[in-house]
This record gives sequence, structure tokens and C-alpha cells, in this order.
Amino acid sequence: MVVTVTRAAIVSSRRITGLSPDVSAELVADLGPLWHERHQAKLASRPRKWAVGAGAKHRLVFVDRLLATLVHLRHGVTHDVLACWFDVDRSTITRAIGEVRPLLAERGCMISPGVRLRTLAEVIDHLGASGQTGIIDGTELRVRRPAAGRKDRDRFISGKNKQNAVKAMVFTDGEGRLLFCSPAKPGSCADITHARDLGLVRLLADGPEVEILADAGYQGLGAQTGGRVVTPPHRKFKKNAPDWYEEMHERQRKAHSSRRIRVEHGIAHLKNWRALTRHLGRREHMSDMVQAVASLLSHQQTVDLSPRRQR
Repeated sequence: MVVTVTRAAIVSSRRITGLSPDVSAELVADLGPLWHERHQAKLASRPRKWAVGAGAKHRLVFVDRLLATLVHLRHGVTHDVLACWFDVDRSTITRAIGEVRPLLAERGCMISPGVRLRTLAEVIDHLGASGQTGIIDGTELRVRRPAAGRKDRDRFISGKNKQNAVKAMVFTDGEGRLLFCSPAKPGSCADITHARDLGLVRLLADGPEVEILADAGYQGLGAQTGGRVVTPPHRKFKKNAPDWYEEMHERQRKAHSSRRIRVEHGIAHLKNWRALTRHLGRREHMSDMVQAVASLLSHQQTVDLSPRRQR
């Protein structure tokens, strides 16, 4: 009875999960069969004394596993608290979140009902076919400090914020809708290096003609992509610049910034999910976590912007 009341309260309130009840229902319908299939495959892949399906049954059904994962991502609720809510052991919640989170991350970003973008190549093709402008930017997610003595301990130190972090590249369209969120890399990786490692230069050089807006951290990509990556204008005068040049440069910089600001709004929506403000768990889980949140946000944005909702 307690679990039933908890489930109803979580589903009915968008403040708890960050999603509308309709989106939650679609997640259950989409991910439930996939989770069950993978669970049965895992059971059948190992030697067993009992037949598959025998033994104790799950006390935590898939709907509750999904809701526990959503609440954890949205508000950073600890596994112990969730275990009390759903009347199960903490290890059950930990295992449930570890199973559902990758399923959410693999869904990609929804741009219309039934259409999802899962790779950077698909994003470039979508922008080229629709004639839209893309915007990219890097965001840092704070993580715990690696243990002393690890060889790669310094790789997670961000040169910009001077803290231990991982970095992800966020891709939005001109209206700020999420199109892609990359896997996380250590915080010491520069934005432009991250973009090159993801293959952005090759995709723009060989793919359709697309305009990509970026900040000064990506200066240099414009020359490598034939001007398809547009960054803020360079300063030709280091000092003693004429007044006319200062005025022109400031006007050009503000014009570029006013178009690029949409990606900052998209990142702000990501950071509203408490699990991405500071992560105290395993750093290896951050890629799944940020991609899962991006997938959920894009799904909700698509539902909110549908013609039926607008009317």
C-alpha cells in the first residue's frame, strides 16, 4: 500500500520527476520490454541450478525502478532514502538505477515523435536537411577527487574552474533545443580537443553545409571546416585600438553572443537536474548520467512543443 501511494505521488507531480505523466507513461512502454529482455538474457547467460523464472520474485517492479531512477537524477536523492520510500533494500535501488540509467542514455535526443538523434553524425545530417543553425558549447560537471597515488589524478582538474570535473559537449539548435550530449571526458580536456576527438571536423568537412555557432574556446575550427564553425571575431589590435575598431568589434561580439546564448539556456536546463550539479559517486557513470538527462529533457521538450499542446 505504501509503495502504491508513493508511485502515484511521484507520477502525478512534474516537480518530482521533471516529466509530465504522459512522458513517464511513454518511458514505461518503451523501456519496460527492453529491460525485461536484457534481464532474461542475463539470467540465461550463466550456469543455473534453477530454471529461469524460478525462485524469489522481484519486489521492485520495473515502473518503480524507473521512478526511483528519475527521482535520483532530478533531485539527487540518496539510495538510502529511495529504499525507504519503496520499502526495499538499498542495494536493490542501487542495482535498479544501474540498470535503468544506461537504457535512458541509449535513447538519444528526441526531435519529433518517433525520431531520435543518437550520434553526432545524425545531428549534422538533421541540421543540413532542415537548414537550421547548430550551437555547441562545453559544460563541466563537478566530481569527487580521485584517490591519492592514481596516475591519472590530475586529468580531472579543470584549468578553468580549478576543480575536479568531467566535461561534456552540448549541441542544440538555434532555439536551444537539445540535439546531442557527448560522453563525458576528464576536465583537463580542452573544448576544441573534445570536439576534434568526437569527429566534428571530419563530419562538417565531408557532410552537408551547416552553420555551427561556438564560443572562443573553439577558435581554430573555422579554418579547419571551411568557415562552418563561427566563433567570436578576433581582435586585430592588442592595445591602442582606434575607437572605431573598438565599437565595431563590440558590436560584432554582441551580435554573435546574442545568437549563441541559446546553448547556455539548454545547459541551464541540464543543470536543473541535481545529479549533474555535483556527483559523489563513480566518475565512470557520468557519461550515462548526462546523456540520460539530455534524453529525458529532449523528450519533454518535444511533448511541450507539439502542435496539440500549443493549441
